[in-house]
Amino acid sequence: MPEIKVTPLGAGQDVGRSCILVSIAGKNVMLDCGMHMGYNDDRRFPDFSYITQNGRLTDFLDCVIISHFHLDHCGALPYFSEMVGYDGPIYMTHPTKAICPILLEDYRKITVDKKGETNFFTSQMIKDCMKKVVAVHLHQTVQVDEELEIKAYYAGHVLGAAMFQIKVGCESVVYTGDYNMTPDRHLGAAWLDKCRPDLLITESTYATTIRDSKRCRERDFLKKVHETVERGGKVLIPVFALGRAQELCILLETFWERMNLKAPIYFSTGLTEKANHYYKLFITWTNQKIRKTFVQRNMFEFKHIKAFDRAFADNPGPMVVFATPGMLHAGQSLQIFRKWAGNEKNMVIMPGYCVQGTVGHKILSGQRKLEMEGRQILEVKMQVEYMSFSAHADAKGIMQLIRQAEPRNVLLVHGEAKKMEFLKQKIEQEFLTPLELEFLLLFPLQMSAASCRPTERPPPSSPTPASPWTSPWACSRGKLPQSFRLVSPEQALKELGLAEHQLRFTCRVHIQDPRKEHETVLRVYNHLKGVLKDYSVQHLPDGSITVESILIQATAHSEDQATKVLLVSWTYQVGIPHFQSQSLHPKPPSLLSWTYQVGIPHFPPPQSLPAGLDLPGGNSSFPIPIPPSQLSLLSPGPTRMKSWAVS
Repeated sequence: MPEIKVTPLGAGQDVGRSCILVSIAGKNVMLDCGMHMGYNDDRRFPDFSYITQNGRLTDFLDCVIISHFHLDHCGALPYFSEMVGYDGPIYMTHPTKAICPILLEDYRKITVDKKGETNFFTSQMIKDCMKKVVAVHLHQTVQVDEELEIKAYYAGHVLGAAMFQIKVGCESVVYTGDYNMTPDRHLGAAWLDKCRPDLLITESTYATTIRDSKRCRERDFLKKVHETVERGGKVLIPVFALGRAQELCILLETFWERMNLKAPIYFSTGLTEKANHYYKLFITWTNQKIRKTFVQRNMFEFKHIKAFDRAFADNPGPMVVFATPGMLHAGQSLQIFRKWAGNEKNMVIMPGYCVQGTVGHKILSGQRKLEMEGRQILEVKMQVEYMSFSAHADAKGIMQLIRQAEPRNVLLVHGEAKKMEFLKQKIEQEFLTPLELEFLLLFPLQMSAASCRPTERPPPSSPTPASPWTSPWACSRGKLPQSFRLVSPEQALKELGLAEHQLRFTCRVHIQDPRKEHETVLRVYNHLKGVLKDYSVQHLPDGSITVESILIQATAHSEDQATKVLLVSWTYQVGIPHFQSQSLHPKPPSLLSWTYQVGIPHFPPPQSLPAGLDLPGGNSSFPIPIPPSQLSLLSPGPTRMKSWAVS
């Protein structure tokens, strides 16, 4: 197994300030470089002193990867590159590269121009930082150097968000950033192929949440907005400039049109135009419906939603205002909130997660008296509602991604400690069998306000023989006796001088069907799709069907055209056990090695294997010809390749 060291400089067990340092096969990669919206002191940025002690940053780091444009993932980037001193490559997608500097400049204006803070990055620093950015396309393999390569996958969440695979030789890590497994009104669902990384680093913002029906949430949202404006109240919806804002704007625009409502809807000045421009520019990143209708009608050109002016906040009568930022920690949304908070007819709807320390988090926690700047006390009489339209994966979505990627190990970041512990147990229950090895849970770097240095670290401990993980930041739970030594399948075969054995099983099924071959395949596909709901069933362009790793092809019988022959084929690796005697090999006689692939998908799992799978409209069936002696090697869990060298 590879040695992978993971150091959280931020967002280890927290939401905000995402910055994960991964060391893999001698390469050092920084994943995201964000700021924390709950702090205004040194704690707002990650603890870069941990890596600056290694000397010149550019020599130490091979690259920086930014997953998307939200400030908790990119807000510290100009500070890191221009003030701390990093001159190496920074990778992000094209939409992220376009939108990132705009949000960084807005953040700088609020922090420096309005709050008067010093020791902060300048507009020129943002421009200089963006010159170091290398934009990547989805599914493009980028060679960082001769050994290190990265690849981006679609993450949903916001325009341009991507998950990244980092690969050095045969060792790999996948970092999700923020992602959403459910498609929404303007973006598609995250997707990752079965890349089987050594480590999957996944966000866990909603580790204990399984969201209710999206349609129910939308109905409740529209009902509350409608009731408030009908009684003459004002509705404030704090959002971030791109993403959730467009989702809710499309929803309200459609509702206003259908109900013929007259109350005005406003959006923060300038952001509507900017958002519209970028959605036009990167239309291929949106979902299929948006792309199809874009030529006839741009979904982001709104009839009922107008640009907001500060003076409008004092206007009498009902209105709905989308204002940034989304956590009420600064800017226009906080200004409007302070004006409207004292009127019980008004309402604020928080549509997403708020980090600790922000005004949004305080009012969602039930606080009704807030201490503002200058020690002024603001009494909150307006109604406060939380309606999750967050574009993060919930617990069900996280489990779905793990199922898709089939990683050897999982590491949770970007979440709250107690919730992460709960999800960790659920993942162990669902995915770990007694033979499986590790589950990693990060200890966070806890910062002190004065020094922004770690105040508490877990005591370093030497790794047990069962654990390949040497990082003091990772807690490993080995499940093997200490006499076992864990190595990769390739290494085990090499040490023992064995060749890898691959077996292929094929069976033929004859079906009486006068239809054409492609129609027969379609019937089989529809049937399998219906009965094998827990498996990935795909109809490929070449006319074949796959059920996980199983391949099904149809051909006409050579003598009888009314008879179709279905070829059902699958492979798996099974290393033939070898006992080695000292007379043949200069190795200990007790050395035994074998490799096999755990969890070969069958339609159904072998524990409930029937005599055959009946097809509708006929007597044919799919027998699965696996000898009973081999069934003991199989389990219904995710596919994994394991290799043990036992001494």
